[in-house]
Amino acid sequence: MKEKAIRKFKQMDWILIATIFALCSIGVLMVYSASLYLSYETTGDFHAFFKRQLIWLGLGCLVFWLASVFSYKAYGKWIKFIMLITVLLLIVVLIPGIGVERNFSRRWIGIGSFVVQPSEIAKLTMIIYFAHAYTKKQRVIENFKQGVIPPLIALGFVFLLILMQPDLGTASLILAACGTIVFCSGARWRHIFLLMGTALFMVLILAVSEPYRLKRITSFLDPYADPDGAGYQLINSFIAISSGGWTGQGLGLSSQKFGYLPEAHTDFIMAVIAEEFGLIGIYVVLGLYITFMIRGFLISRQVDDIFAKLLAIGITFKICIQMFLNLGAMSGLLPITGITLPFISYGGSSLVITLAMAGILVQLSTHRRQKLHVIEKQPIGEHVSI
Repeated sequence: MKEKAIRKFKQMDWILIATIFALCSIGVLMVYSASLYLSYETTGDFHAFFKRQLIWLGLGCLVFWLASVFSYKAYGKWIKFIMLITVLLLIVVLIPGIGVERNFSRRWIGIGSFVVQPSEIAKLTMIIYFAHAYTKKQRVIENFKQGVIPPLIALGFVFLLILMQPDLGTASLILAACGTIVFCSGARWRHIFLLMGTALFMVLILAVSEPYRLKRITSFLDPYADPDGAGYQLINSFIAISSGGWTGQGLGLSSQKFGYLPEAHTDFIMAVIAEEFGLIGIYVVLGLYITFMIRGFLISRQVDDIFAKLLAIGITFKICIQMFLNLGAMSGLLPITGITLPFISYGGSSLVITLAMAGILVQLSTHRRQKLHVIEKQPIGEHVSI
């Protein structure tokens, strides 16, 4: 038993693990820097947000470890129960008096001084559910009615519950991650294009149906048309980025975080990184995300189990598309969606669930490496069943 544990420890993907914790280290450092002013203004304590993030990071590390040693196959067996709990939480958060309302959105459930965001749990739940469902549907995957449609009904229900909070950004992110799993499941191209077209049309209609969402789109196209209103956040992000230059102003020396840049420690934390560490800091963070993406897609290619493949693809794509949407909004290349930067932005539920996903990815990588290790140890010519 001890030798098996030691061998498994050695077989872990340490490049992936180092990348994940490098991103988390940057995150906790930048949350400390970016939240100092707001933390004092709201709590009277310069370090309140930083201390909360440390607690969440500690919990996230525990969850990461558990996910990295817990067999991924068990998730498929428990997916119905996990789905039930997730849906119940998404319903409970909408109940006045239970759901915590902030900025006209009810997305959190309060637990003492901490809050939990059920939609973050839904991100992981739906990835597991879709990976499991389309693994079971392989025999009828080319049949649109029997193989493709049934899991989409559950996705539509979860999408609607999150939209009622309202949170179109998170709902769309879940839609994209699940859509990627469908794309990689072996479904017919015509079915995929039909679903993609329908999803894009639906999200576009929802994006322009509410005045505040439409303002986000128009401010993204021309933020200077309303510099004191819808374009204010993006303009201050531009100022932060341009102030950083190549090497930045130095750690803690950002000026935009002092009440000028809204959400400096959450949605726009990358703007603070750009101001304090310049283009070099941006390149370092991007390099880490690219490393994560490469390792994730390599894992998805090297595991043999279809469930493991779809799970690795869903997790990797979700984290990478979330990074892409956040950086696109921060730089003015995409509309502002309120999506945080994975591993780095302030936020307990987001950090813990992202680390849970990363732990599952490490577990899948360990499974892959164990298979490769078995192959390498077999005598030449001996058949190996995988």
